[in-house]
Amino acid sequence: MTTDINEVQRPTRRTFLKGAGTAAAVALTIGFEWGGFARRAIAAEPAAPGTAAAGTFAPNAFLRVSPDNSVTVIAKHVEMGQGAYTGIATIVAEELDTDWSDVRVESAPADAKRYANLSFGTMQGTGGSSAMANSWMQLRDAGAKARAMLITAAAQQWQVPASSLRTERGSVYHDASGKQATYGSLVSKAAALPVPDQVTLKDPSKFRLIGQPLPRVDVPPKTNGTAQFTLDVTFPGMLVAVMQRPPRFGATVRSFDASAAKAVPGVVDVVQVPRGVAVVGKSFWAAKQGRDALKVVWDDSQAEKRSSADIMAEYRRMAEKPGVSARAEGDANKAIRGAARKISASYEFPYLAHAPMEPLDAVVKLSADQCEIWAGDQFQTVDQANAAKAAGLQPQQVSIHTLYAGGSFGRRANPGSDYISEAVSIAKALGANGTPVKLQWTREDDIHGGLYRPMYFHKLEAGLTRDGHLVGWRHQIVGQSIMAGTPFAGMIKNGVDPTSVEGAANIAYAIPNISVELTTAQTGVPVLWWRVVGSSHTAFAVEAFIDEAAHAAGKDPYAFRRDMLANEPRMRAVLDLAAQKAGWNDKPLPKGKGRGIAVAEAFKTFVAQVAEVSIDKDGKVKVDRVVCAVDCGTAINPDVIAAQIEGGIGFGLGAVLYGAITLKDGQVEQNNFDGYQVLRMNAMPAVEVHIVQSNIAPTGIGEPGVAPLGPAVANAIYAATGKRIHALPLTNVGLA
Repeated sequence: MTTDINEVQRPTRRTFLKGAGTAAAVALTIGFEWGGFARRAIAAEPAAPGTAAAGTFAPNAFLRVSPDNSVTVIAKHVEMGQGAYTGIATIVAEELDTDWSDVRVESAPADAKRYANLSFGTMQGTGGSSAMANSWMQLRDAGAKARAMLITAAAQQWQVPASSLRTERGSVYHDASGKQATYGSLVSKAAALPVPDQVTLKDPSKFRLIGQPLPRVDVPPKTNGTAQFTLDVTFPGMLVAVMQRPPRFGATVRSFDASAAKAVPGVVDVVQVPRGVAVVGKSFWAAKQGRDALKVVWDDSQAEKRSSADIMAEYRRMAEKPGVSARAEGDANKAIRGAARKISASYEFPYLAHAPMEPLDAVVKLSADQCEIWAGDQFQTVDQANAAKAAGLQPQQVSIHTLYAGGSFGRRANPGSDYISEAVSIAKALGANGTPVKLQWTREDDIHGGLYRPMYFHKLEAGLTRDGHLVGWRHQIVGQSIMAGTPFAGMIKNGVDPTSVEGAANIAYAIPNISVELTTAQTGVPVLWWRVVGSSHTAFAVEAFIDEAAHAAGKDPYAFRRDMLANEPRMRAVLDLAAQKAGWNDKPLPKGKGRGIAVAEAFKTFVAQVAEVSIDKDGKVKVDRVVCAVDCGTAINPDVIAAQIEGGIGFGLGAVLYGAITLKDGQVEQNNFDGYQVLRMNAMPAVEVHIVQSNIAPTGIGEPGVAPLGPAVANAIYAATGKRIHALPLTNVGLA
């Protein structure tokens, strides 16, 4: 992996180990139980984040400074592997001008008044690659105001003008007298001062931390075993629950026989809750064995009973009729009819599971007037409201302790708060007596659990002039709406769910006549946003078809794209950078190998990728190399950016090669990673990441790297074999 920004490279193994041994661990309240194996346990109630303990300085909800000079940054976004804690801490520490080794991070409580995601309005949550973008000015302001107050405290103590002072690495200096004071020594005086209304933020040219590959704050606890995930949480007397859910989506419990389940040693109870039947035990294994013995009769009269092949066949029929207009410029139909050359293609995309490494889980303590939740929580405000509804309480009676999450890719952020609501419902069915209950999903539960990336069908037509210019573009999309029937349904405008058409309705290419239409299908399969949401399928369709158009025009695919991006300088710049670094024009590949290119914009970030593939004699595809250029505005931490791009490439490649959830008679056919394969290490290509240097505000990085990967690979396969990919995953395509 390489990055262009300031020629910064990833830390070496030696510096990684050094950082892991010396950097301070994230502030968590951790205890231990000894009983054969050490198990982490919550031993005491943590102090409320964002509040000042005695003798500390907390000028706002986002930081506090202690007398020992440590700085605790309060993160309103969950850390699920994407580097949010590190980015948030870097922004605050930069403006505060503190030493990185003094920085700690802890999670904010569920409190939308103080910790709302500014991209979501008044809602607290993490998603849409918005953590850095929405926090940027808010956290800079928080750090700068704290720094100004510490300077004022020192100025009053030394009786000198504040303008004569400077700060560096957690201390205030008066160069004229040689006086120096640590922030920690000034906290009591600073805490007594009013918070200034306005402050001057640092000039980006003076940044000392932003733009540097600082060691991640979550590395030490994740490598020394102190990081606390929901699976690690335990309390004295805690019960563990597993759920038996319907085998078909939309089915309900008709009856159940719990006698065999209750006979399993360690099973405490079996209770029916709105989403199925829960088996509760003294341990996970007892509950799991009890569930295996449970007998449930399901009412599937209202359930989805079609196979995925049947649903896709219906989508194809629906694409033959006009949809709702998502974009209309000029007259695409007329332009295509009158074009010198016409091309068409269709693309099919399956349902996809999120499959995070840590399956869904939550711990709940419910009493008559209070509900307390521990989880890797991604949608605090939504989960607080849904938990309150399930418990029969008010949202303010629900508190949430957000822990580390072992991945999500969108799954933990769902409008129904399924795993949170289930856990609360189980605790309520057990009597709401304050007994801690941990709900644990298995991997099979996760694969069967729904809320998939929707299945989609795309139909495209285009018209070209005699000299190879695109004059008409018609794009029809058929699939389910993610937003319909949720609290976010207000985002649907004139019948168009923006998550269905993003990446298609807003394509940047200069085409004079464009039509993009959407037909929203109805199925019983529950769907949800998946990493990079709509662009997970639209970018493939657009970029694969653009490639087909380039070859139909007799033009180089890179040059063809570039010519249509004259009015899109940032997208054109990443396209140029990726092509240059990949050696597009000067490093031809040997026979049996192919090189493909694609570019996309998602969450205001521009990404171009060049993929190089090999095809063996049996038609098996191996992606050898991916060269990526990314413009995400100010690069807060280039190493985290590179890691997110690399992770997005691996995530996207697994879906392209293998990913598919299929239904037979309404039942999901996959069970675990044997049937729903994710990318394995031996299939990960060499990746180069080149970051465009920028001083504009940062944009999203957690998801955009996924978008162009699929079409870049598909276009490379065409370059190597002359065969186009029109349906995913590649396991269903013969290339021999």
